[in-house]
Amino acid sequence: MRLRNIPGADEAVSNSPWVIQDAETKKGKWSEVFGKDQPLYIEVGMGKGQFITELSRRNPEINYIGIERYTSVLYRALQKRELLTEECGEEFPNLRYLCVDAKDLPNFFGKGEVDRIYLNFSDPWPKERHARRRLTSREFLARYEEILADGGLVEFKTDNRSLFDFSLEEVKESGWELLVCTYDLHHDKELMEGNVMTEYERKFSNLRNPIHKLVIRKPNRNAE
Repeated sequence: MRLRNIPGADEAVSNSPWVIQDAETKKGKWSEVFGKDQPLYIEVGMGKGQFITELSRRNPEINYIGIERYTSVLYRALQKRELLTEECGEEFPNLRYLCVDAKDLPNFFGKGEVDRIYLNFSDPWPKERHARRRLTSREFLARYEEILADGGLVEFKTDNRSLFDFSLEEVKESGWELLVCTYDLHHDKELMEGNVMTEYERKFSNLRNPIHKLVIRKPNRNAE
């Protein structure tokens, strides 16, 4: 994926008090970073941050971390946060960010430290040889299993049918429990209650693309 370099993005991300620079040292200690011992939810590949920013505003009793690999994208999320703070007085004290690669998640979070993981409109990596890079591949599910608490959940939304079908197969092969599965989220009244839309979700929905969603639960290996 080619991204336009934004002048000043690297410096802004490095200097932001909301972006944690030494994440490895916070492993197992994220409640200390937030100053509150609350459930920890993370979004992997948060893009420009609309989704996780709105979640943090609605749920002050939960700590959130947005994870984005590219500084140019994370910079946009920081700008959005600053604008909302100026316009609405929102401080979002329960929201932090990491500029890291998702494959390294176990380096930054302790065993069972995360309660929920969100994956929204992830890169489909359409070439078969890149399947392991997909955020719903069995390789990534294994990483999530390391850091999720018992009973922890992964929620995934996409408009890409091929990626969604691939994800369902990976979930089955990895032994995760499928709790929710829909190929048309926006026409399911029950699932749409409290749904927070991402930038891409709104865009694709306006194009009349059906939105797919699944929710899976970490497997209980002790019961096997």
